[in-house]
Order: sequence, then C-alpha cells, then structure tokens
Amino acid sequence: MKALAAMPESGIDTSDIPEILDWSGAKRGLFYRPVKQQLTLRIDSDVVAWFKSRAKDDGYQTIINKALREYVVGHARKRAIG
Repeated sequence: MKALAAMPESGIDTSDIPEILDWSGAKRGLFYRPVKQQLTLRIDSDVVAWFKSRAKDDGYQTIINKALREYVVGHARKRAIG
C-alpha cells in the first residue's frame, strides 16, 4: 500500500478495472457505521411498548435511534432555513 500511495496517478494502471456507468443500484451509506454510545435512559413504558410492537427486522432500539435522528435532522434543517 505504501508503494502504491507513493506512485503518481499516471503510474497506476487501472485498465483492467471496468468503469461503472450505471449507479442506479448503488446504496448510499451502506458501510457507514456511526459510533454508538451506551447509556441508560428512562422512557415511558407505553412508548417503549409502541416501538417494540413495530420492531420487525430491526430491534426496537434501532427504531428509537432512527426516530431520534429524524427529529435531530429536522430541527437542524429548520435552524438552517430560519
């Protein structure tokens, strides 16, 4: 890797790698894994039950995290606009 990094761009032969022209099937953020922080959080039992009842493939904690992220992103956009 060090030898490759030291080479100039013109010295790297990529002719055997096909160029990708169609990115319609690409998935953004497929390998992105945010850093998680473990914590203790007290949430009303009816709220936890609601999230657990909707958890299928993802766990209820993942769904709660997604809901909190949507909230944060939504508020960040409002601040940026207004």
